[in-house]
Amino acid sequence: MLINKKLFDELSSQAADNERLRINFNLHTSLDDQVQRLFNALEPGTVLPIHRHKNTAETYIVLRGHLEVLMYNENGNLTETFDINPDEGNYGMHIDAGLWHTINVLEKGTIIFEVKQGPYKSLDEDEILHL
Repeated sequence: MLINKKLFDELSSQAADNERLRINFNLHTSLDDQVQRLFNALEPGTVLPIHRHKNTAETYIVLRGHLEVLMYNENGNLTETFDINPDEGNYGMHIDAGLWHTINVLEKGTIIFEVKQGPYKSLDEDEILHL
């Protein structure tokens, strides 16, 4: 599979048309795979709840576009904001297991490569921070 502008343009178009304003393109073959690798096409306005992964770290690499990664403490207070923009020399973010985080997409057509330990598991209620 060739990873190129055409693929990214198609994913961005699908994300823009999707009600959630994002779309995953999995590179792993099964949700049971021990490593979950995917492209995530994201558009401004997509809503990702503040969440954590109790048992796995997560890595984002921005391949195209611009986003912020926002980090929170257990009380729901914003503790840090990281500007991830490859044009400015900030390429990605590694988030250790158990840390509360979300993203804010700042540019249309943003594509990230995301990696985390599998198998895939939807978030438990105690992994979502309700403010």
